[in-house]
Amino acid sequence: MLIVSTSINPPTTQTKNLINKSKEKNWKFIMVGDTKTPHDLYEELQSDNFEYLSPEFQEREYPKLSQVLGWKTIQRRNIGFVHAYKNYKENNGIISSWDDDNEVNSDWGQNVQVGKTIEVDIWDNISVPCFDPLSVTNNNDLWQRGYPIQLVKEKNKVEYKGKQMRKILAQNDLVDGDADIDATIRLIKKPIVKFDNIDMYGSNQIAPFNSQNLFLDINTLPYYFCFNGVGRFDDIWGGYIFQKYFPNSLVFGPASVYQDRNPQDLITNLENEIFGYRNTLNLLNDLNNYPVYLPERSLDAFRIYQEYF
Repeated sequence: MLIVSTSINPPTTQTKNLINKSKEKNWKFIMVGDTKTPHDLYEELQSDNFEYLSPEFQEREYPKLSQVLGWKTIQRRNIGFVHAYKNYKENNGIISSWDDDNEVNSDWGQNVQVGKTIEVDIWDNISVPCFDPLSVTNNNDLWQRGYPIQLVKEKNKVEYKGKQMRKILAQNDLVDGDADIDATIRLIKKPIVKFDNIDMYGSNQIAPFNSQNLFLDINTLPYYFCFNGVGRFDDIWGGYIFQKYFPNSLVFGPASVYQDRNPQDLITNLENEIFGYRNTLNLLNDLNNYPVYLPERSLDAFRIYQEYF
């Protein structure tokens, strides 16, 4: 497995633990630096299993993408995707996108079903055409970041469709702790959650998924992009567009990390989700024409990203 992350923080306890786990499992862990990242602290951790991409390296190896993404942005994760694909694709079929404030469980990475055809529980919403992955959990008073806010009132009207066979290309495991939920409900409740154990599940409908605890078939990477220019919906819109190309290939798995969220301004988070509140439902209603809903600089970045593949 290939693991990709980006950080401006000194190496966290979670990062060091995952580096050690990567050595045990013979995984490759790629950390993408930014201008504020303490480079020396990561460079001294480099090994056969851990690679740090400094800003100088990124500008030298991936200049067009580096320029269009800019600095001080989590979207630099895209450079890690390109680097992993170009250099390690032949020996690795699964790529993980992970955030450095997530503490992985002891069995993290052991239940990844990407690349397999398996039987999963299927749930559909009977009122609206979008499935909230939290709607069938013990925390269904919350909703996933990126779920169209106009549909929240109807989000829990779900019906079990039985088990169906699925070829899995994307697996998004749930997150305990300060989970990845919509900014409005985080402001109101500030929940620290614990998900009950649950079997793999999915939907016949499109659903939001994030990049913080994600596993992908590496061959799908040219169609998965964390978009600049769309606020905190960068990975969410990337996930929706991914599902246009690979419908019915997404599953959600039981929680496999605990998030001790890095310090954030919740009001700023809310402000950065306004773009999605205004535009996500329109995007989903016309997904085949998704380019018309993206800012021009987002499309430019996506085109440049795909050129590297």
